Amino acid sequence: MGLFGNNISRRGLFRASAAGAATATTIGLLAGCRHRGDEVSDPVVVDERAANNILAEDSAYKEVDLALAEQGNWTLPVGTVFRQTAGTWVPGLAAGSSAYPVVKAVALSTQTGTLADVVTSLVIGDEPNMAIYDVRCSDQVYAWVEMDMLKRTWALQAQRFADGAVSGDVSTLWTGDSEWDPPLFAVVGDAVIWQVMPAISGSHTRDHSFCYLWHMGDRDAQAVVESPGRFAAAPAISGSTITLAPRVRADEGVYYGITAYNLGDDLATIVDQLVLPQSVRPFRAVRMGDRFAFSVEANYSSGGLLGQMGTYIGMGDGPFITLVREPAAQVAGTNDLFIIKSRASYFVVDTARETYSILTATNRCVDYGEYPASEGICSQFVTFATVKDATTGYPSTVSVRSFAL
Repeated sequence: MGLFGNNISRRGLFRASAAGAATATTIGLLAGCRHRGDEVSDPVVVDERAANNILAEDSAYKEVDLALAEQGNWTLPVGTVFRQTAGTWVPGLAAGSSAYPVVKAVALSTQTGTLADVVTSLVIGDEPNMAIYDVRCSDQVYAWVEMDMLKRTWALQAQRFADGAVSGDVSTLWTGDSEWDPPLFAVVGDAVIWQVMPAISGSHTRDHSFCYLWHMGDRDAQAVVESPGRFAAAPAISGSTITLAPRVRADEGVYYGITAYNLGDDLATIVDQLVLPQSVRPFRAVRMGDRFAFSVEANYSSGGLLGQMGTYIGMGDGPFITLVREPAAQVAGTNDLFIIKSRASYFVVDTARETYSILTATNRCVDYGEYPASEGICSQFVTFATVKDATTGYPSTVSVRSFAL
């Protein structure tokens, strides 16, 4: 596992400086990796008869009126964007309050509508090229990536979080240079889970990728999943599981295994796995109940049904429920209710009643519509959209809506 040694040397790329009253602590790494891609299922290749396309003329699915109840609506400054969360605070990025950094990390309370400034200065140092690149949080931990936008060097940071504010020491979980992609990561409970992958171009393109897990207060992170190549999708939290899409069956070809792991034992247990046909790459994937909700963003020349663009809900060899639309975001919902983004608005699919409805986007939003700040199983569905001024037609605010599920 040569990447471990590379990471230790790469930590010297950054010099940690004080961020407010906090000091930076570099996290170590435990040896060993729990899953190395040897626990895999057979690829799932099915034909179109294994699908129920909800928009087909002969589909059993019928369109009905929307039944979701809006429970919150807030107007925020233009330029604010949000990321997925598993808690009551939604992490986001907003325009900085000063020249450096140009972007600050924020969090929105879905209970009160309060937008709190969380990280307003960088651990690495507030220099012209440095910025907060990405954020995630739970109700206990806030994590963010700091990046030099010219050199493409980066660091993944984490800090204790509660009631809209961080406290205690900053923990530097990982650092990398332009040879390694900024991490795709998730935060749940007191844990941060992230993927380290070699850049598409560079001297490490053939290196393996790894997924790591760290709990707040621990001195070391754990390597939990190894992929003989790049992961296909970002980690997705849903209930008691996290879904990853590592490369599998590397000695047979290019295969991706959509795999749900148990969060309760730090990903030691595989809950379920669906291996896609050869060369088919998932765009997003999440475990919801006893089914996977996943999407494919291109049409492949082979692979049967699952080699076609669209969003799929199902397990094993099917049957699958499909929405033949270009996917744009992760699926969210609860029980038998699945909310799927399509262009500006959403399809709200009820698989138990075999119905669907349309959740329309906020009035005067920009062309790409609303995006979800929720994923997987959730009790409320949160969206955000940039809204144009009624007089000038220019973007002026960001509208956030919350719906009870």
